[in-house]
Amino acid sequence: MSSNEFRFFLSCDINLPVTFRVDRLEGTLPSTNSPTGIDFTTEERKAELYVECALYIDGAPFGLPTKTRLESAGPLYCWNELITLSAKYRDLTAHSQLALTVWDVSCGKDDGLIGGATILLFNNKMQLKTGKQKLRLWLGKQADGSYPTSTPGKVPRHERGELEHLEKLANKYERGQIHPVDWLDRLTFKAMEKIKERESLKNGSSHLYLVVDFCSFEHRVAFQESGANFLLPSPIASSNELVLVWDPEVGKINPSEHKQLKLARSLTRDIIDRDLKPSSNERKIIQRILKYPPTRALSGDERQLLWKFRFSLMSEKRALTKFLRCVEWSDVQEAKQAIELMGKWEMIDVCDALELLSPLFESEEVRAYAVSVLERADDEELQCYLLQLVQALRFERTDKSRLSQFLVQRSLRNIELASFLRWYVAVELHDPAYAKRFYSTYEFLEENMIKLTAGVNGEEDGLKKWQSLVRQTELIAQLCSIMRDVRNVRGNTQKKIEKLRQLLSGLLSELTYFDEPMRSPLAQSVLITGIVPSESSIFKSALHPLRLTFRTANGGQCMVMFKKGDDIRQDQLVVQMVSLMDRLLKLENLDLHLTPYKVLATGQDEGMLEFIPSRSLAQILSDHRSIISYLQKFHPDEHGPFGITATCLETFIKSCAGYSVITYILGIGDRHLDNLLLRDDGRLFHVDFGFILGRDPKPFPPPMKLCKEMVEAMGGAESQYYTRFKSYCCEAYNILRKSSNLILNLFHLMAGSNIPDIASDPEKGILKLQEKFRLDLDDEACIHFFQDLINESVSALFPQMVETIHRWAQYWR
Repeated sequence: MSSNEFRFFLSCDINLPVTFRVDRLEGTLPSTNSPTGIDFTTEERKAELYVECALYIDGAPFGLPTKTRLESAGPLYCWNELITLSAKYRDLTAHSQLALTVWDVSCGKDDGLIGGATILLFNNKMQLKTGKQKLRLWLGKQADGSYPTSTPGKVPRHERGELEHLEKLANKYERGQIHPVDWLDRLTFKAMEKIKERESLKNGSSHLYLVVDFCSFEHRVAFQESGANFLLPSPIASSNELVLVWDPEVGKINPSEHKQLKLARSLTRDIIDRDLKPSSNERKIIQRILKYPPTRALSGDERQLLWKFRFSLMSEKRALTKFLRCVEWSDVQEAKQAIELMGKWEMIDVCDALELLSPLFESEEVRAYAVSVLERADDEELQCYLLQLVQALRFERTDKSRLSQFLVQRSLRNIELASFLRWYVAVELHDPAYAKRFYSTYEFLEENMIKLTAGVNGEEDGLKKWQSLVRQTELIAQLCSIMRDVRNVRGNTQKKIEKLRQLLSGLLSELTYFDEPMRSPLAQSVLITGIVPSESSIFKSALHPLRLTFRTANGGQCMVMFKKGDDIRQDQLVVQMVSLMDRLLKLENLDLHLTPYKVLATGQDEGMLEFIPSRSLAQILSDHRSIISYLQKFHPDEHGPFGITATCLETFIKSCAGYSVITYILGIGDRHLDNLLLRDDGRLFHVDFGFILGRDPKPFPPPMKLCKEMVEAMGGAESQYYTRFKSYCCEAYNILRKSSNLILNLFHLMAGSNIPDIASDPEKGILKLQEKFRLDLDDEACIHFFQDLINESVSALFPQMVETIHRWAQYWR
């Protein structure tokens, strides 16, 4: 049930007797021979109490009063007795109330009355009251059942203190209306006990309370009189007041429309539909529908049109996903025919198969068909989608689904896939809602890998392969331990670095030289043999991430960064998208020299990143005043443009274009000169993706993340190199637009993930992503659109500005 739905029962539909529980008496019992009260513990006379319960409807008694048993086990008078009245909930009116009177039979007949109180059964929202209700007794008065009553049990608003507010919240908590947080709840209830003691001491013996517990239902109960078809409207005041009216037809199927739909889709029309061909106008409409992005829902007329011409569309592979959206899956015969047609349809592309694994498609046959299409993908392509395919396990109907089996079977043939599958699944074990499902896949992978026998080419057997993957987890656990020890060191970063090297050379010297080579968690093809303490360091940052240098089996070195205390799953997703887009561009023979460094989340708040030797633009500008001066140091050429080699400048321009387009499409925010890095060969790249899909901590972010220094390094906004930069941007944008469905499908599969910027509002995030592709424009119009976008962003970096563009300029300050 979505959070904005309100489900309820109607009181007139509940044919059950009115039931409640008389719980206990709280406070000080008044003395019979003194106007002052005495505490239960010091009471000389043993009082024998009972509670008389009577139902009043519109001020008149309804049925006979009911009495509880006698209770004399002071000091606490606790009946905990279930009372069932003869009246039923359907008999109640809006002004039904319960009159409760406490009597003491140990006194004489004249002095037996303790006090009474009355409570309405429906609140001011016309909903049946549920849960515990604490009624203040009117001492010496019998409960008055007339309407309005003279003995209301509700404490007047002006007399309510902190305790009454807390008890109201506690009542909501018991009814499940407040989400439980175990450790916080324990602290809260302890604090409430202290407040109760304090209030009791302060108020002394001033009041006596009766606690009753009303019956709860699965949903709230709204008042409606028998025979009525609407809620009683609230009296409309002279001021503008919103009046809520219940419409019983909301959400129900229109019977005439449903009948027409069933007739149009009657299976007896099959013979007619097989020979139907769309007219030229209908063909245009169908072609327009087939171009819709996967995020767009189909209207009733569009669904009907695709169903009508389903047989003639079977040769059009793009039409299958749209057709399956038209099927009424609750109709067994219709679903059966759709599955038969699906088997005969032109084989769809892998991109469309990903759409069929989204939460929109629940049919096991459809999802199994999608997996059969994925089997055609090679390992390299499959690895591009593996992160999303693991997330798609959330939408399966069983723990050992066809998708789970497929991922495990493919991983057994490729250790790289196996390693990433194991890590992606292990991270999700922390999600309580799906832990069992992900553990089932983890267990299935382990069982099947251990069974593998050694290969004929000296390949390891399955047990050794699995043990090598488990050793990665042990390494990560040791790195987490190191980080805790390093953070506990007081002093500056240099002291923490000394502690790190001391640990690696002393207590944890086994990390310096491994017993046997281990596969790197980031790249299974790289065998690491140990950490080099002298070349390992710590970054100056609040989280103190480690920079570790590993020896490799071939005599080289590889550097990684290990972070603890930060969720890097969002970074992992963005870098995966950069890598995928780099692949898509290269397939179109456009290499923009991107740097898709490797990122692996190994837990909810920890992970490993590939360290690329580079410097931030902030450091470069501080030391060299300009990007060109920095590049001249590594690639000088007196005859080249700006004194650097043409190759180096071309690399810089291409990488700037690539990341400008990608950061625009993915809505990357919080860009500044510290997270723009430059490599010695001129390749620029972005790091730190804490804000995506349009989120940005700074106000008025420019549409393109392009800083003034980057434009100046190309010779300014009027140079030929800047023109070339714009050309690369437009070319890359149009290439990526062709794969918009693939990118949208991958993000749709992440809808159930715990990645912050997606989990907050998945639908809104995916729609923002779709907007960036401008699917309403053709390629030529898109070139003009993107050039205008670049011009707007760059203009914001120079003086001749209007106010709105001036705000964009502030973004880079």
